[in-house]
Amino acid sequence: MENRLEKRRPFYTGQLDFPLLFAIALLCAFGLVMLFSASYYYAQNTAATKYDGFFYLKSQAIYLAVGLVAMYVVSRVDYHFFDKIRVFALVGTLLLMLLVLVPGLGVSRNGAQRWLGIPGTGFTFQPSELAKFALIVYMAGFMSRRPQAMKNLTKGVFPMLFIMGAFGLVLLLQKNMSMMVILLMTGVVMLFLGGAEIKHLLLLAGIALPILVVAVLMEDYRQSRVLMFMNPWESTEEGAYQLRQALIALGAGGVFGQGLNFSRQKLLFLPYGESDFIFAIIGEELGFIGCTLLILAYLFIIYRGIRIAMRCKDRFGSLMAAGITAVIGMQAAINIAVATSSIPPTGQTLPFVSAGGTSLMIFLAAAGILLNISRNIE
Repeated sequence: MENRLEKRRPFYTGQLDFPLLFAIALLCAFGLVMLFSASYYYAQNTAATKYDGFFYLKSQAIYLAVGLVAMYVVSRVDYHFFDKIRVFALVGTLLLMLLVLVPGLGVSRNGAQRWLGIPGTGFTFQPSELAKFALIVYMAGFMSRRPQAMKNLTKGVFPMLFIMGAFGLVLLLQKNMSMMVILLMTGVVMLFLGGAEIKHLLLLAGIALPILVVAVLMEDYRQSRVLMFMNPWESTEEGAYQLRQALIALGAGGVFGQGLNFSRQKLLFLPYGESDFIFAIIGEELGFIGCTLLILAYLFIIYRGIRIAMRCKDRFGSLMAAGITAVIGMQAAINIAVATSSIPPTGQTLPFVSAGGTSLMIFLAAAGILLNISRNIE
């Protein structure tokens, strides 16, 4: 009788990582508040938003609701299910990314075609946001089955490199180099965690560096971003104005900030203050203290993610948890580095906080996987 009961016992015996869940919920709530503060004046005075000051808030709230449902559902499904569909997820994501390039299906914004749109609904979806996590799931499944192969360049590393290259090529066609860099960084992190030799990773870095340089030189706007980053105060390159306004916002915030909703740069001075440069608005309104608390929140999420990865009972879950945690940390760091003019400008969201419906949904779903894995730790 005991043996039968033992067989019927649920796979999961632990509890969700509630501190992680609370931190993510807190970031999402904080994001809605700061998004509304950063976007209201712009949305109220722009024809593209039909002069609706609540435009971005309502859009983000809808995506947040969908994302929370996705997070709940994913957190209740045995995460080994994703191992079973890893090939389908990888191929399906790549096909969606290719559909973006099809006229009539792809939606172009600011000279880049990166979104799929549903005609008549206004709903858009950016498949490249899904690519990072599809890559993590596939690589975690591959490397958990072939741990010894990862020591071999041809049997382990090259197959993963081929997949990373296929995704990277499509992202270049979409003019989304920043996402390509994040995806490649994600792949390298997964290779390292999966047991690839350091000498092999250094070889890949040596190959990738000249390719990235050529990719920058291929497009004038990429060269422009590098040049303006080097000296935004004197640069006449297009976009340097945006960097200057972000730095002015951060400087005006000082230690304690101007106060919530009292940013001056959001009054049509700082473009994309609700998305790419929301960290600058946070700095202006909440000051150094507010920025520090936000960074600490991300560090806490990273700590909980690493803890889950290290204590997971199986290799697949451990690799997947580590990959998801790495992406959250890398993307947060990149967004903050752009807002502080520490790296050349890119168009990446601040996870759980800035405007970007697809990003919010995908990150919440990925957080659901992380919470799912937390129920199977020692």
